[in-house]
Amino acid sequence: MIKLGIIGSGSWSTALAKILTDSGHHIQWWIRNDDNIKLMQQKRHNPHYLSSVEFNMSLVTLSSDIKEVVKNADVLVLGVPSAYVEATLSLLSADDLKNKKIISAIKGLVPGHDILLNDFLYRNYHFPLENYFAVLGPCHAEEVAAEKLSYLTISGYDIKMAEVVAGYFNVDYIRTVVNQDILGVQYAAVLKNIYALGTGIAKGLDYGDNFLSVFIANCADEMAGFLKKFGAQHIVVGEHSEEDPVTHVKMPSYAASVYLGDLLVTCYSLYSRNRSFGNMIGKGYSVQAAQLELNMVAEGYHASKCIHNINQTIGAEIPIAHTIYEIVWQKISAAKGFKAIEEVLV
Repeated sequence: MIKLGIIGSGSWSTALAKILTDSGHHIQWWIRNDDNIKLMQQKRHNPHYLSSVEFNMSLVTLSSDIKEVVKNADVLVLGVPSAYVEATLSLLSADDLKNKKIISAIKGLVPGHDILLNDFLYRNYHFPLENYFAVLGPCHAEEVAAEKLSYLTISGYDIKMAEVVAGYFNVDYIRTVVNQDILGVQYAAVLKNIYALGTGIAKGLDYGDNFLSVFIANCADEMAGFLKKFGAQHIVVGEHSEEDPVTHVKMPSYAASVYLGDLLVTCYSLYSRNRSFGNMIGKGYSVQAAQLELNMVAEGYHASKCIHNINQTIGAEIPIAHTIYEIVWQKISAAKGFKAIEEVLV
């Protein structure tokens, strides 16, 4: 049986650990803190995240030694927040990752480098793209914990291996889709967090549902324009140029769960930490105060700066994302920023 390792112990990593163990896989799980490991071994749940999830500990090997976890795994699932991924990977060498397959569950760019994780791995570890996959989708950890039906998209250049990877997540409350749009799905995941942060700011400023519907629709359009700059395919709603020759299911388009669906749930769901973070900004909290209050990482905060930097070269029309960047990084007032956003919505 395939040997799986999980790097990260937050809510999303815990949700993925639940899915993988529920599907009958044994996992090696890196937990940084030894005290947390002891608590998990005693209580059979993560004491800090999704504590309602009880694990079959016969399927879980916990360790604070990341090299040991990596050594004992064929496939690694990386679930640490993007802000910490560089520090975490610095504990490993290129030899540690040789002949491994990596599944990224990270919905962000590497801060300070403004690149996707696959690019960071290639530059620093010579890690080949054909061994890299991303697991993304509108899938809040809290709903996974409650076993509410959710959809995940597995992306990879090696589509056959992506189908194998999808099989690792084969449980009755998860449906999987595979595609080869490894860059598009990752950039979409980055952008949707920025727009969810903006949705939260709008709620904090007391905009209503009518405005939010127009705002999010424009965010979707802006995101599609940015993705086009990277050559993303099938991003026109209603257009499906191909179908699966066996199942006859339409090939995923921009309207699919991993693009538009993930944007919608992150903007609307009360589980969304980016929306919650933005809501506090809209109510007048400083970024630092909002971070302390949230006590979790809102990926949209760092993502807004990364996308701003990338777009200096790309030149996409992203006035909404740019204004959100100005609010949280340049400290323009949220009210002033959204007055400007009002003028660009159509």
